[in-house]
Amino acid sequence: MMTSRDLSNIRNQIQTPAYVFSGEEFKSRAAEAVDILGPDVRICYSIKANPFLLSVLPSEFSAVEVCSPGELNICKELKVNPSMIIYSGLNKGRDDIAEALEYGAGVLTAESLLHLEMINEAASELGIKASVLVRASANSQFGIDRKSLPSILAEHSKYPAIEFEGIHFFTGTQKHKAREIIKELNFLERYIGELREVSGLELPRIEYGTGLPAFMFADDEICTLEDASATELSMLEEIAPQLRQLAAHAELTIEMGRFFAASCGHYFSEVVDAKTNDGINYAIIDGGSHQVRYYGQMQGMQIPLMDSVKCDDADKAQDQAIDDKWTICGSLCTTADVLARGVSFGGEPLKIGDVLVFHQVGAYSLYECMSLFLSRDLPSIYLLGPDGSLICARDKIESAGFNMPASNSFNA
Repeated sequence: MMTSRDLSNIRNQIQTPAYVFSGEEFKSRAAEAVDILGPDVRICYSIKANPFLLSVLPSEFSAVEVCSPGELNICKELKVNPSMIIYSGLNKGRDDIAEALEYGAGVLTAESLLHLEMINEAASELGIKASVLVRASANSQFGIDRKSLPSILAEHSKYPAIEFEGIHFFTGTQKHKAREIIKELNFLERYIGELREVSGLELPRIEYGTGLPAFMFADDEICTLEDASATELSMLEEIAPQLRQLAAHAELTIEMGRFFAASCGHYFSEVVDAKTNDGINYAIIDGGSHQVRYYGQMQGMQIPLMDSVKCDDADKAQDQAIDDKWTICGSLCTTADVLARGVSFGGEPLKIGDVLVFHQVGAYSLYECMSLFLSRDLPSIYLLGPDGSLICARDKIESAGFNMPASNSFNA
């Protein structure tokens, strides 16, 4: 976990706003998961959570889940071992499938009968047999209706270019009750047996998305990053026996993104204005909700796990705070751009030049934002090395060009 000194050192090396992703924290979380699960449960990183972490992927991962042609291109550019790739996702076109097979993707998932047909056709034309996991539905648009799946697999001979490896099952994210996951694991144990019996296939593999949570907000039980990490890992320990039991029936890979990546991400944003309006202290930062988003957060009604790095320059004009509680707002022209309300930083007032560090942003927070709103620049992204050094993984990007109409639009 980062210390105050670590945060200060980083702040002195970057221009805000910026994301900092720690490869060491990523590796630590993967290693802790393997220690809890034991050797018979494999772990998979879903790169949609944060593809920047692919460049520092720990060796503990046996697979990466890829959900789009763009993500596959990232894997190809970074020379990810294709045998590690589980190529998933809803919208697979015929050419997308062929490209993944030509690259040597280890296994593809099938979300529908159409997917099965396209995979079979593409593999036939390439003269290969494609390894496939069929995704079973879970009350959503994803997968093949799980009640129909046994009869579909019973007709597996219709797809001679497909090797049916097993099933893929995922029901949702941020599950805060271990009993929900244990119930699903019991179902999967029964269901894989039913599919084998009806189809006559061995179906040796299961890929399961646990939906384990990342705890992102401060409350009565979780006040620090250490609290959040301990709570997350204790949930994994609670479901580990059931995972190992399922692994005795199939080669089990658990796929997670948020659980693995959230804790390694930190967002740095500087206070650019501080004032008191109508009895409320407001701190305006140079970032905002267009750059950092927490799952389930609504207009700052929950307080993210965060720290402040104080600035020594007290010369800039600002209002005198009436108390030590602050509402943190971003740079957008909307009253919805509130990241936290009623935040206290050890009794000290916020000052212009102070930097706020938002934690637990290593997964999705970068991507689930309206980042092009107001044509603000996209922040720089840094990877933090084990020695505290920073590598710029992406420079700041001017976003106005994405919102710019062609110069002759009004002269046509």
